[in-house]
Amino acid sequence: MTDRKTLRLSAALLVVGFVLSLVAGFFHPSRENPNNHSAVFAEYANSGGWTAIHLGQFAGMLLLIAGLLALYFALDVHAGTAAWLGRFAAVSAGVTLALYGVLQAVDGVALKQAVDAWASAPEAEKPARFAAAEAIRWLEWGTRSYQSFMFGLTLVLFGSVVVWTARTSRPIGYLMGLSGLAYVVQGWVLGSAGFSATNAIPQLAGYLLILAWTIWLLIISLRMSEPVGSPAG
Repeated sequence: MTDRKTLRLSAALLVVGFVLSLVAGFFHPSRENPNNHSAVFAEYANSGGWTAIHLGQFAGMLLLIAGLLALYFALDVHAGTAAWLGRFAAVSAGVTLALYGVLQAVDGVALKQAVDAWASAPEAEKPARFAAAEAIRWLEWGTRSYQSFMFGLTLVLFGSVVVWTARTSRPIGYLMGLSGLAYVVQGWVLGSAGFSATNAIPQLAGYLLILAWTIWLLIISLRMSEPVGSPAG
């Protein structure tokens, strides 16, 4: 049986988290090519809202993960393969959030300090400061790559549980799985080419798919008038 109140809580957290992430990302400096380090580091050094932007992004991811964990309890699966998939999904969600915290510490704090130090350093010190900032940037690539892999895996696992149990609309599970695969592709691109233009398509696909299934889940949860025990969708 699906817990109506917890499903509604899950959907609300997911939608609010996604919107907050988008709003915070909208204010992120993005005029320069992110793989052109000299140009983009200068842009980042001139950003006055850097810390608040990245804190907003972390809060968005925190709400998204909270929404996924609420979904785990809403589906209320205790036995069989689906139950194990759900447990693995919950653990994967926790790892995803931990990696995102590390990512925001690297990007939101360490990188900003490094580019500020490079921008304000005497000319003789600039090459060393630039090299330090690049090292942190590459660490950001690696952290974001593995965070994307784990987030993608989390979405695929949760989507599998939704499809397997059919305790809410099965197509939502398929869309969750597809959004997870989009993040897996992002993880590969980020780890091999950084913030290249190649990442634009899987990134956009991930955003649109998450938007679709979170809104769909919210609508279903609000329309639900009694516990659901049979296949839906």
